[in-house]
Amino acid sequence: MAKRERDCNLMFWVTQEERSLIEQKMQAAGVTNMSQYLRKMAMDGIIVRLELPELHELLSLLRRSSANLNQLAKRVQGTGRFYDADMEDLQQSQAHLQEVTEGILAKLTELI
Repeated sequence: MAKRERDCNLMFWVTQEERSLIEQKMQAAGVTNMSQYLRKMAMDGIIVRLELPELHELLSLLRRSSANLNQLAKRVQGTGRFYDADMEDLQQSQAHLQEVTEGILAKLTELI
């Protein structure tokens, strides 16, 4: 009898739902051999877990900026006046949004 090429056995348990999901992914990949699929995924598969609190900050900044811009638009519509301080506030808000966005993009680029 010929010696096996692979002589180490790995075993793990899954739920029926997990097995069904694995089989669906195998089918989508066009793979029929589960051992081959699991071996390939264990060695070459990647897991991406994004934890970017900066995204939460960005969303908060966008909400505040939108609310401020809306209030400004209402005041300009009502009074017909636009003040230099309003423009400065808008510019500072936009600069901060740009800074946070660039930081997020830099972190995402590191993942590639």
